Amino acid sequence: MPPAAGTGSLTAAQWFTALSAWEVMALGLVFFSLLYVGGGVLMGALTSGLARLGRGHTLDERPLTRAQLHAEWRQSFHSILIFGTGMIVPWGFVQVGWAQFAEQAGALRMALEVAVLMIWNDVHFWINHRLLHTRALMRFHRDHHRSVRTTPWSTYSFHPVEALMLGNVILLPMVVHDFHFWSLAAVPVLSLLLNVVGHSNYEFFPSVSDTHPLAASRRHHLHHHRPQGNFGFALAFMDRLMHTSAASRSDTRHRVP
Repeated sequence: MPPAAGTGSLTAAQWFTALSAWEVMALGLVFFSLLYVGGGVLMGALTSGLARLGRGHTLDERPLTRAQLHAEWRQSFHSILIFGTGMIVPWGFVQVGWAQFAEQAGALRMALEVAVLMIWNDVHFWINHRLLHTRALMRFHRDHHRSVRTTPWSTYSFHPVEALMLGNVILLPMVVHDFHFWSLAAVPVLSLLLNVVGHSNYEFFPSVSDTHPLAASRRHHLHHHRPQGNFGFALAFMDRLMHTSAASRSDTRHRVP
Protein backbone atom coordinates (compact mmCIF):
# COMPACT_ATOMS: atom_id res chain seq x y z
CA MET A 1 0.00 0.00 0.00
CA PRO A 2 1.33 3.50 -0.80
CA PRO A 3 2.14 5.95 2.00
CA ALA A 4 -0.85 7.61 3.61
CA ALA A 5 -1.87 11.01 2.32
CA GLY A 6 -0.03 13.78 4.07
CA THR A 7 2.87 11.57 5.29
CA GLY A 8 5.01 12.09 2.19
CA SER A 9 4.89 14.00 -1.04
CA LEU A 10 1.71 12.34 -2.29
CA THR A 11 -1.52 14.31 -2.47
CA ALA A 12 -4.81 12.62 -1.57
CA ALA A 13 -5.60 12.20 -5.27
CA GLN A 14 -2.20 10.64 -6.00
CA TRP A 15 -2.52 8.36 -2.99
CA PHE A 16 -5.98 7.19 -4.08
CA THR A 17 -4.86 6.64 -7.66
CA ALA A 18 -1.85 4.60 -6.52
CA LEU A 19 -4.00 2.13 -4.56
CA SER A 20 -4.62 -1.34 -5.95
CA ALA A 21 -8.10 -2.37 -7.04
CA TRP A 22 -8.53 -4.52 -3.92
CA GLU A 23 -7.43 -1.68 -1.67
CA VAL A 24 -9.88 0.70 -3.34
CA MET A 25 -12.78 -1.70 -2.75
CA ALA A 26 -11.75 -2.32 0.87
CA LEU A 27 -11.48 1.44 1.46
CA GLY A 28 -14.90 1.94 -0.12
CA LEU A 29 -16.54 -0.66 2.13
CA VAL A 30 -15.09 0.96 5.26
CA PHE A 31 -15.98 4.47 4.04
CA PHE A 32 -19.64 3.75 3.26
CA SER A 33 -20.09 1.60 6.37
CA LEU A 34 -18.87 4.44 8.58
CA LEU A 35 -21.08 6.94 6.73
CA TYR A 36 -24.17 4.79 7.16
CA VAL A 37 -23.67 3.81 10.80
CA GLY A 38 -22.44 7.25 11.84
CA GLY A 39 -25.27 9.03 10.04
CA GLY A 40 -27.93 6.77 11.55
CA VAL A 41 -26.61 7.05 15.11
CA LEU A 42 -26.11 10.82 14.97
CA MET A 43 -29.54 11.48 13.45
CA GLY A 44 -31.23 9.28 16.05
CA ALA A 45 -29.45 11.19 18.81
CA LEU A 46 -30.32 14.56 17.26
CA THR A 47 -34.04 13.89 16.84
CA SER A 48 -34.30 12.37 20.33
CA GLY A 49 -32.61 15.43 21.79
CA LEU A 50 -34.83 17.87 19.88
CA ALA A 51 -37.96 15.97 20.93
CA ARG A 52 -36.94 16.22 24.59
CA LEU A 53 -36.46 19.97 24.13
CA GLY A 54 -39.82 20.35 22.39
CA ARG A 55 -38.23 21.57 19.14
CA GLY A 56 -40.07 20.23 16.10
CA HIS A 57 -41.96 16.96 16.18
CA THR A 58 -42.07 13.38 14.87
CA LEU A 59 -43.89 13.08 11.54
CA ASP A 60 -45.12 9.49 11.83
CA GLU A 61 -45.84 8.33 15.37
CA ARG A 62 -46.88 4.77 14.57
CA PRO A 63 -44.78 2.08 16.29
CA LEU A 64 -41.69 0.94 14.44
CA THR A 65 -41.58 -2.83 13.86
CA ARG A 66 -38.49 -4.92 14.35
CA ALA A 67 -39.16 -6.57 10.99
CA GLN A 68 -38.85 -3.22 9.20
CA LEU A 69 -35.57 -2.42 10.93
CA HIS A 70 -34.12 -5.84 10.10
CA ALA A 71 -35.13 -5.42 6.45
CA GLU A 72 -33.54 -1.96 6.33
CA TRP A 73 -30.27 -3.21 7.80
CA ARG A 74 -30.18 -6.21 5.46
CA GLN A 75 -30.89 -4.15 2.33
CA SER A 76 -28.49 -1.42 3.44
CA PHE A 77 -25.74 -4.02 3.82
CA HIS A 78 -26.23 -4.96 0.16
CA SER A 79 -26.16 -1.28 -0.85
CA ILE A 80 -22.94 -0.70 1.08
CA LEU A 81 -21.39 -3.64 -0.76
CA ILE A 82 -22.37 -2.07 -4.09
CA PHE A 83 -21.34 1.49 -3.19
CA GLY A 84 -18.10 0.37 -1.55
CA THR A 85 -16.85 -2.02 -4.21
CA GLY A 86 -18.21 0.38 -6.81
CA MET A 87 -15.47 2.88 -5.91
CA ILE A 88 -13.36 0.85 -8.31
CA VAL A 89 -15.28 2.46 -11.21
CA PRO A 90 -14.22 6.11 -10.69
CA TRP A 91 -10.77 4.81 -9.74
CA GLY A 92 -10.75 2.87 -13.03
CA PHE A 93 -11.81 5.98 -14.98
CA VAL A 94 -8.64 7.68 -13.74
CA GLN A 95 -6.48 4.62 -14.43
CA VAL A 96 -7.53 4.40 -18.10
CA GLY A 97 -7.40 8.16 -18.67
CA TRP A 98 -11.13 8.83 -19.01
CA ALA A 99 -10.93 11.27 -16.09
CA GLN A 100 -8.33 12.97 -13.95
CA PHE A 101 -8.19 15.00 -10.77
CA ALA A 102 -7.38 18.70 -10.77
CA GLU A 103 -3.85 19.24 -9.44
CA GLN A 104 -4.61 22.53 -7.71
CA ALA A 105 -7.86 24.14 -6.55
CA GLY A 106 -8.50 27.05 -4.23
CA ALA A 107 -11.28 27.21 -1.66
CA LEU A 108 -13.58 29.16 -3.99
CA ARG A 109 -13.18 26.69 -6.85
CA MET A 110 -13.79 23.74 -4.55
CA ALA A 111 -16.89 25.39 -3.08
CA LEU A 112 -18.25 26.01 -6.59
CA GLU A 113 -17.46 22.43 -7.61
CA VAL A 114 -19.27 21.02 -4.58
CA ALA A 115 -22.27 23.29 -5.27
CA VAL A 116 -22.47 22.16 -8.90
CA LEU A 117 -22.10 18.50 -7.91
CA MET A 118 -24.88 18.75 -5.33
CA ILE A 119 -27.22 20.41 -7.85
CA TRP A 120 -26.37 17.61 -10.30
CA ASN A 121 -27.02 15.13 -7.47
CA ASP A 122 -30.59 16.45 -7.18
CA VAL A 123 -31.13 16.27 -10.96
CA HIS A 124 -29.63 12.77 -11.18
CA PHE A 125 -31.72 11.58 -8.23
CA TRP A 126 -34.97 12.99 -9.64
CA ILE A 127 -34.40 11.31 -13.02
CA ASN A 128 -33.58 7.91 -11.53
CA HIS A 129 -36.23 8.13 -8.83
CA ARG A 130 -38.88 9.02 -11.40
CA LEU A 131 -37.79 6.07 -13.55
CA LEU A 132 -38.03 3.79 -10.52
CA HIS A 133 -41.68 4.79 -10.18
CA THR A 134 -42.51 3.61 -13.71
CA ARG A 135 -44.29 0.29 -14.18
CA ALA A 136 -41.15 -1.31 -15.64
CA LEU A 137 -38.86 -0.48 -12.72
CA MET A 138 -41.16 -0.14 -9.70
CA ARG A 139 -40.45 -3.75 -8.70
CA PHE A 140 -36.89 -2.63 -7.88
CA HIS A 141 -38.12 0.31 -5.78
CA ARG A 142 -40.73 -1.47 -3.65
CA ASP A 143 -38.03 -2.59 -1.21
CA HIS A 144 -37.41 1.02 -0.26
CA HIS A 145 -41.10 1.88 0.03
CA ARG A 146 -41.69 -0.93 2.50
CA SER A 147 -40.34 1.62 4.99
CA VAL A 148 -43.68 3.41 5.24
CA ARG A 149 -42.53 5.05 8.45
CA THR A 150 -39.04 6.17 7.45
CA THR A 151 -36.03 5.92 9.76
CA PRO A 152 -32.40 7.04 9.41
CA TRP A 153 -31.67 3.37 8.61
CA SER A 154 -33.93 3.63 5.53
CA THR A 155 -31.28 5.81 3.87
CA TYR A 156 -29.47 2.97 2.05
CA SER A 157 -32.35 0.50 2.13
CA PHE A 158 -32.43 -0.25 -1.61
CA HIS A 159 -32.79 -3.13 -4.03
CA PRO A 160 -29.38 -3.73 -5.66
CA VAL A 161 -30.66 -2.39 -9.01
CA GLU A 162 -31.71 0.85 -7.33
CA ALA A 163 -28.34 1.08 -5.58
CA LEU A 164 -26.58 0.74 -8.95
CA MET A 165 -28.78 3.44 -10.49
CA LEU A 166 -28.26 5.93 -7.67
CA GLY A 167 -24.61 5.13 -7.02
CA ASN A 168 -23.20 6.34 -10.35
CA VAL A 169 -23.84 10.05 -9.72
CA ILE A 170 -20.22 11.26 -9.99
CA LEU A 171 -19.26 9.34 -13.14
CA LEU A 172 -20.62 11.74 -15.78
CA PRO A 173 -19.25 14.87 -14.02
CA MET A 174 -15.82 13.21 -13.82
CA VAL A 175 -15.76 12.75 -17.59
CA VAL A 176 -16.74 16.32 -18.47
CA HIS A 177 -14.61 18.22 -15.90
CA ASP A 178 -11.44 17.69 -13.88
CA PHE A 179 -12.68 18.03 -10.30
CA HIS A 180 -10.50 18.29 -7.24
CA PHE A 181 -10.33 15.03 -5.32
CA TRP A 182 -11.94 16.48 -2.19
CA SER A 183 -14.79 18.03 -4.18
CA LEU A 184 -15.76 14.58 -5.43
CA ALA A 185 -15.20 13.00 -2.01
CA ALA A 186 -17.65 15.51 -0.51
CA VAL A 187 -20.53 14.20 -2.64
CA PRO A 188 -21.20 10.89 -0.82
CA VAL A 189 -20.71 12.57 2.57
CA LEU A 190 -23.14 15.43 1.90
CA SER A 191 -25.51 13.09 0.08
CA LEU A 192 -25.66 10.76 3.08
CA LEU A 193 -26.21 13.65 5.49
CA LEU A 194 -29.04 15.11 3.41
CA ASN A 195 -30.53 11.68 2.76
CA VAL A 196 -30.54 10.81 6.46
CA VAL A 197 -32.32 14.12 7.14
CA GLY A 198 -34.91 13.21 4.50
CA HIS A 199 -35.54 9.84 6.16
CA SER A 200 -35.33 11.12 9.74
CA ASN A 201 -39.13 11.07 10.23
CA TYR A 202 -38.78 14.42 11.98
CA GLU A 203 -40.18 17.88 11.27
CA PHE A 204 -37.31 20.21 12.12
CA PHE A 205 -38.90 23.46 10.93
CA PRO A 206 -42.73 23.21 11.09
CA SER A 207 -43.29 26.83 10.05
CA VAL A 208 -41.55 26.73 6.65
CA SER A 209 -43.35 25.95 3.37
CA ASP A 210 -43.20 22.56 1.64
CA THR A 211 -40.80 23.89 -1.01
CA HIS A 212 -38.38 25.47 1.47
CA PRO A 213 -34.88 23.92 1.53
CA LEU A 214 -35.36 23.21 5.26
CA ALA A 215 -38.50 21.12 4.63
CA ALA A 216 -36.67 18.15 3.03
CA SER A 217 -37.74 15.68 5.74
CA ARG A 218 -41.39 16.67 5.32
CA ARG A 219 -41.23 16.37 1.54
CA HIS A 220 -39.77 12.88 1.64
CA HIS A 221 -42.14 11.82 4.41
CA LEU A 222 -44.98 12.86 2.09
CA HIS A 223 -43.43 10.87 -0.76
CA HIS A 224 -43.45 7.69 1.30
CA HIS A 225 -47.14 8.25 2.06
CA ARG A 226 -48.11 9.57 -1.40
CA PRO A 227 -45.63 8.04 -3.85
CA GLN A 228 -47.07 9.86 -6.86
CA GLY A 229 -45.04 13.02 -6.12
CA ASN A 230 -41.95 14.54 -4.47
CA PHE A 231 -39.32 12.61 -6.44
CA GLY A 232 -36.59 15.14 -5.67
CA PHE A 233 -33.71 14.73 -3.26
CA ALA A 234 -32.80 17.52 -0.82
CA LEU A 235 -34.18 20.46 -2.80
CA ALA A 236 -37.58 21.07 -4.38
CA PHE A 237 -36.54 22.66 -7.68
CA MET A 238 -36.83 19.54 -9.85
CA ASP A 239 -40.33 18.72 -8.58
CA ARG A 240 -41.40 22.31 -9.14
CA LEU A 241 -39.86 22.35 -12.62
CA MET A 242 -41.40 19.00 -13.60
CA HIS A 243 -44.74 19.61 -11.79
CA THR A 244 -44.35 16.56 -9.55
CA SER A 245 -44.72 18.21 -6.14
CA ALA A 246 -46.97 16.52 -3.59
CA ALA A 247 -48.70 19.24 -1.58
CA SER A 248 -49.15 18.56 2.10
CA ARG A 249 -52.33 18.88 4.07
CA SER A 250 -52.55 21.32 6.99
CA ASP A 251 -50.91 18.81 9.33
CA THR A 252 -48.33 16.35 7.96
CA ARG A 253 -48.14 14.25 11.11
CA HIS A 254 -49.33 10.65 11.04
CA ARG A 255 -50.56 9.99 14.56
CA VAL A 256 -51.43 6.74 16.23
CA PRO A 257 -55.28 6.40 16.25
